[in-house]
Amino acid sequence: MTMNSDNAKAQMRKGVLEYCILLILSDNDAYASDIINQLKKGEMIVVEGTLYPLLTRQKNAGLLSYRWEESLQGPPRKYYSITETGKNFLNELNLAWNELVDSVNTFRKSYSTQ
Repeated sequence: MTMNSDNAKAQMRKGVLEYCILLILSDNDAYASDIINQLKKGEMIVVEGTLYPLLTRQKNAGLLSYRWEESLQGPPRKYYSITETGKNFLNELNLAWNELVDSVNTFRKSYSTQ
């Protein structure tokens, strides 16, 4: 059985989606479509059906909050923002990410076949 590289890449992306959402919201509040567009710019393709459960989980964990704002085009929009707890968690994730990247790069240098 051979590994499917597309599947492996998708699994890697899923693992960092929640981190990316917090990074996006650390700059500005955003509604779901904004978040999806920012993720797409970073080539982290995600659909609403994937995003909403993540946002709900982060809100329930106290990492995010939201507010409703009237929209000039259509129904009110739910804007998400990062909480103080979310900012602290993001700082921890930043440290963990840097350690992970350093570790992976060490392996890549040591065992690279190219």
